[in-house]
Amino acid sequence: MAGIYLHIPFCKSKCAYCDFYSIANNTHIDEFINAICKEIKLQTEFLDNEKVQTIYFGGGTPSMLSRNQIERILDEINKHFIVDAHNEITLEANPDDLSKEYLKSLKELGVNRLSVGIQSFDDKDLQLMKRKHSVSQAVRAINNAQDAGFENISVDLIYGLPDLKIENWEKNINEALDLNIQHISAYHLTIEPNTLFHKLSKNKKLNLPTENKSLEQFKRLVEKIEKNGFLQYEISNFAKDGSISLHNSNYWMGVKYLGLGPSAHSYNLTSRQWNISNLRAYLDSISNGKVPFKIEKLTENEKYNDFVITSLRTMWGVNTEKLKKDFGDKYEKDFLTKTKNLIEKKLLINSGNQFKLTQKGVFISDNIIQEFLYV
Repeated sequence: MAGIYLHIPFCKSKCAYCDFYSIANNTHIDEFINAICKEIKLQTEFLDNEKVQTIYFGGGTPSMLSRNQIERILDEINKHFIVDAHNEITLEANPDDLSKEYLKSLKELGVNRLSVGIQSFDDKDLQLMKRKHSVSQAVRAINNAQDAGFENISVDLIYGLPDLKIENWEKNINEALDLNIQHISAYHLTIEPNTLFHKLSKNKKLNLPTENKSLEQFKRLVEKIEKNGFLQYEISNFAKDGSISLHNSNYWMGVKYLGLGPSAHSYNLTSRQWNISNLRAYLDSISNGKVPFKIEKLTENEKYNDFVITSLRTMWGVNTEKLKKDFGDKYEKDFLTKTKNLIEKKLLINSGNQFKLTQKGVFISDNIIQEFLYV
């Protein structure tokens, strides 16, 4: 099985925290649709005829695409790839795009999973983040999606926001749970270069929480969400039974995926490649019959590091039997040596050759994972 990711780079405006490649202009959207359909054809051989299990429209703001534009892309994928009959098709969406008519058309096209970028149930926070929707629009969008028959809905939330109090964060969690959705992705705010938040932070105009306050918000999230029947299957992702994101899980399990569109990444088990992050250059190159990407052939060390990085992010952790089988004694010995100190600090646990991060370890996972990298 394999996956296809489509990067739709258009947004109505740039959010204050976002560093994903996007442009706040849809002037070239028709030209882009022509190009990505051509790229689908050009990349037909990339997945080696493996069946496509998941299709993911990300961005940017994929919900800016019309029904006809999405249909054209899906038709082109089905023309050039073997698509599993029981596929998962996800579309990222902004709440203000999800009208009843639009949701009905998505359902008819076969989109069966929505990832809705709500981020907060506080209008002040939404305004600070430069989001285009209101809380009332967010709630209405989820209700409309449920009325349209969507049974796998995810919402995004952000914690660690400036001046976010624990009681307000708990209110955000409760609001999300009250919507009776199946999946929640919750991310700690990261101040990325070349964003409005980075500029404000540099000028001391953001009152960001301390690490202890952020940890308290994370703990409250996990506590409340698990009490409501959600499983934390990855550091930032929580799902009810049967609603784990197949597409994202496949990333973490080392499954092949093809990325289409500017800045999209691809992986085929032996190499990584990424398209140029420039719409004009992407369009010009595709029009000349060439996909504009850079490629990196993976060394054995890099393959091992990818395995450890992705595995430790999930509830399944690192299985040392699989590690030894796939990479050999040298890597297994190095991994086990590095686990000892982390187990003593209660950052890692071992359960039958399955090494997983503890709750304490999850919050500082980036630092822990760096310790395991083989150089």
